[in-house]
Amino acid sequence: MRVRDHGIAIGDGTPGPLNAITDIAGVRVGHTTLIQGSGPLMVGRGPVRTGVTVVLPPDDIWDQPVFAGAHRLNGNGEMTGLEWVRESGMLTSPVALTNTHSVGVVRDALLAEMLVGRAVGPKTPWALPVVAETWDGVLNDLNGFHVRPEHVRAAFKAAADGPVAEGAVGAGTGMICHGFKGGIGTASRVRAGCEGGHTVGVLVLANHGQRHRFAVNGVPAGRVLDDVPLPGPASGDGHADGGGPAAGAGAGSIIVIVATDAPLLPHQCTRLAQRAGLGVARVGGLGEHTSGDLFLCFATGNRGMTPGEIDEKSPHTFPLAMLADAHITGLFEAVVEATEEAIVNAMLGATTTEGRDGIVAYALTGERLVRALAQAER
Repeated sequence: MRVRDHGIAIGDGTPGPLNAITDIAGVRVGHTTLIQGSGPLMVGRGPVRTGVTVVLPPDDIWDQPVFAGAHRLNGNGEMTGLEWVRESGMLTSPVALTNTHSVGVVRDALLAEMLVGRAVGPKTPWALPVVAETWDGVLNDLNGFHVRPEHVRAAFKAAADGPVAEGAVGAGTGMICHGFKGGIGTASRVRAGCEGGHTVGVLVLANHGQRHRFAVNGVPAGRVLDDVPLPGPASGDGHADGGGPAAGAGAGSIIVIVATDAPLLPHQCTRLAQRAGLGVARVGGLGEHTSGDLFLCFATGNRGMTPGEIDEKSPHTFPLAMLADAHITGLFEAVVEATEEAIVNAMLGATTTEGRDGIVAYALTGERLVRALAQAER
């Protein structure tokens, strides 16, 4: 169940029909979830708790790019292709999410997807795919390299424009958030018609944060959730001591993908991407030293552009629309609220997961969160 199913409304904005990034027309999301084995870690054999998630912008993004921008809150992470996004102001590939050590194979598989159906002619197709990661080494055989090209193809095949599976699915299978099981989460906001009527959708890969900082709607719920064990080696009372794998280097990170149907230019996309950090902060994220907090925003409000090949068919100009900056603050608010809600949805959508070496990441249930909020407010 999602956070609103428990009577918790985050912020004041209005969610879209799906309350998901797929409320942006044409955007699709697909997952491949890899779960195999149990018991002690045997590198190369498991246990496996990982996967791949793909976010597909509208149409054929290879041939019809959209304006985009990015922001780094803390850079202990990777999102390939960002230099070209920053230089060109365009997103020219789907976005894929996976674990830290599978970025290379997923990037190559995205390239292979681009080449499907494209005849080899005098010009050789090229691309700089966007692939982002977070570290799932607490639960997963990270160095076993279990993600393969066929898993990326399966995520593409599964991509759909309806409700988005959340929690311990796809790239989120092995992720931990604020000391609870985390993973994939999504949410959206629709602005009123008098404010443009535009939609903002957010998808997160949430694998960050400390328990004691966890908050919802400004209420410090994490301070009264000590009854839920932390992942890692257990102490005598059955609780983790905080010094286990979950506390190690690279144990953080959150990826936020923002999509909107507003007619934004690249610098405005960058401004929206930056505001995702405020949503992360509202839940208690700090952008810690070991955290890779990378945000990407793309806008579908201008269509019909080309990737910029230099040939006789390239137009000299494109007719564009631009949202007036006087009306952009409402989109900032939408990004912040949707990011906060997406993170909480990632946590509530997850299930308790046992990974390598018997390490357990416990899920936060909606019922327990409701009680914690009541306790913390008192």
